[in-house]
Amino acid sequence: MKVLINDTPHELAQDARLPDALAAIQATPPFAVAVNRQFVPRSQYDARALQDNDRIEVIRPVTGG
Repeated sequence: MKVLINDTPHELAQDARLPDALAAIQATPPFAVAVNRQFVPRSQYDARALQDNDRIEVIRPVTGG
């Protein structure tokens, strides 16, 4: 299936879940994730199945002042 991760196209397996998308970009904590503009709590990552054309945003905190 095709998904967008941070506006970059990626190809994932048809049965992919959110951790598969995070592995595709080698995401390392800390970060927050939204799928189709809906926040996904970390406790639900494993259960969150992905669909073709999902838009996944991985947001990292910004520090400084």
